[in-house]
Amino acid sequence: MTRKVADCRKYPSVSGCTLTIAGEEEEVVRAAAEHAVSVHEHTDGPDLREQVRASLEDEKAAV
Repeated sequence: MTRKVADCRKYPSVSGCTLTIAGEEEEVVRAAAEHAVSVHEHTDGPDLREQVRASLEDEKAAV
């Protein structure tokens, strides 16, 4: 199974967040949503989690 990555550096933020989260898709969606709520003051819910899911990328394989 391909690991997924959520990378805050790809999105503008007041804090200039640099967090990257990698793992299985459901783990990353859950952790990224929790991070978005606690750090970026978003509201958790289905819309946020779908936005997170849509933004995920496949982790690049180490060479």
